Amino acid sequence: MSDKEKDLHYLDDMSDYKVADGYTDPRGWEVKDTDGRIVGKVDGMLASKRAERVVYIDVEVDESIIEKGHEKLGDSASEGVHEFINEDGDTHLIVPIGMVQLDDENKSVMSNQITHDTFAKASRRVKGADFDRNYEVELYRLYVNDNDEGLAVPLTDDDDFYDRQEFIYSA
Repeated sequence: MSDKEKDLHYLDDMSDYKVADGYTDPRGWEVKDTDGRIVGKVDGMLASKRAERVVYIDVEVDESIIEKGHEKLGDSASEGVHEFINEDGDTHLIVPIGMVQLDDENKSVMSNQITHDTFAKASRRVKGADFDRNYEVELYRLYVNDNDEGLAVPLTDDDDFYDRQEFIYSA
């Protein structure tokens, strides 16, 4: 896929995108789970050109997650989709921006929906590695705790994917 066809880009790589005035830039902040346990730090933010906004934070995960998470993510979402296996060097994962809250006072990011165990089960990747919609859907299903294969999450690049509440930040 060429860069012109690619929808998701790191904010650092997009000269025409930046964190808007009046909004907080959480890069470098600790990320915490539902119990306030540190799971990593925000290493980057991914914006969708189609949605014209940030839809993910890229989290460099803490060693406690790496130690616990060398397991398969789970059954594939559909025929022909391979299971993800975390390997050495896979230290990053993405989290939909609408599933976290920014704590400006403490300079931290809190997930009120994702537990430490869920973070540990999440498929990780190498920093900066490209990923496809299948990876996004696998994580989405894990994060929203949806085991229903009938979930209406398309596996293709559709224009509505980032319209879900999980991809829209609300302060």
